[in-house]
Amino acid sequence: MKKRVFYFIVLLVILLGGYFLASYLNDRSQKEENEKYEDYTPQEEISEEQYRETIVNLYYVNKEKKEIMAEARAIDAKTLSTNPYKRLIELLLENPQNEALERVIPEGVTIYDANIEAGCVIINASKEILNFGEDETLKNNLINTIAKTLAELTEVEKISFLIEGKENKEFSKEYLPTK
Repeated sequence: MKKRVFYFIVLLVILLGGYFLASYLNDRSQKEENEKYEDYTPQEEISEEQYRETIVNLYYVNKEKKEIMAEARAIDAKTLSTNPYKRLIELLLENPQNEALERVIPEGVTIYDANIEAGCVIINASKEILNFGEDETLKNNLINTIAKTLAELTEVEKISFLIEGKENKEFSKEYLPTK
């Protein structure tokens, strides 16, 4: 009987010793693993504005080649939330950041509104948009820069113009973006 108690105590000591040894080795290996990885602290925190930033393509005319080319611009996506069509055209009214490009929308143009109906963006602009004179190439570039810029939005299929809220013979049809 004493031998059984002795063996039981020895077995209990061995099991407890094994349990504590395994626990110690596991803790040690976890500490070593954690020491391998250091916390990464970014040099600069990303601001809410940077988080909302998106890239849009604005189309302008190349000064030398007179071809329509895209200029990628980072903007705050929040500015597109109310009326993205009007906002994109307002961005086109600004001069391009690339010095090799030029805007074709005449100076002094005001965009009163831009709404979409059945895939067609109806742009209501001030009469200054007609200041392209008799130059058909300038008129076509004006239409195509606006159409291509707006066509970056998937729902836009074509555009049309109103001048001071009325139809005008200079812009009498709906225009499709050129490829």
